[in-house]
Amino acid sequence: MDFILDGIQEAIKLLLSLDEEVLQITFLSLQLSGIATLISLLIGLPAGTLLALRRFRTQRLWLTVANTGMALPPVVVGLVVALMLWRSGPLGSLGLMYSPTAIVIAQVIIATPVMIGLTVAALQQLDPSLRLQLLGLGASPTQMVWILWKEARLPLLAALMAAFGAAISEVGAVLMVGGNLRGYTRVLTSAIVLETGKGAFVPAIALGVILLLVAFLINLGLTLIQQGKRAN
Repeated sequence: MDFILDGIQEAIKLLLSLDEEVLQITFLSLQLSGIATLISLLIGLPAGTLLALRRFRTQRLWLTVANTGMALPPVVVGLVVALMLWRSGPLGSLGLMYSPTAIVIAQVIIATPVMIGLTVAALQQLDPSLRLQLLGLGASPTQMVWILWKEARLPLLAALMAAFGAAISEVGAVLMVGGNLRGYTRVLTSAIVLETGKGAFVPAIALGVILLLVAFLINLGLTLIQQGKRAN
């Protein structure tokens, strides 16, 4: 148990000393995961809304695909992205393998199904008569969707938190497509794996504590927004 306490102490020391490498890794983690979460929001919210509100022949199929994607093994995502971006792959000419962009692509693929699936669940739990009432009052389709989003804002914010959590906690796909290059693609999760592989458990625990702290602070901010809206 001593090395756990040592790891916590090391985390505090690294944060207070503003260690340059740790700050770079932490900010890169936040930047890439933030971009991936934003993209998953821009894709997942409209797609989830369409699946929740429209009725079409293949709706159940796409719902099944989205729900399956929520449990998609990250290593499979990493493998597919690596095959696409590899030098001999379809997108190999773009030179994106082992780059921050490759990490964002992998994280988007992982986080987007989470956003879609939870958006569908959030909107489908609303009273179906609400849509009819809004349309009967003369609301346009765009206005109706906006009001439905406002009504479901609490679970939608929870969906956003879940998507961010899926992105920032990912390690398998990140290692496969990012390469864990120091100062370029090394993020908190891949740095933890590196230190653990070397048997350096104290710095690994310290980085783990920092990762948990970052995730906690981001989710704290989103939770305050969520519960503040609830109070209103």
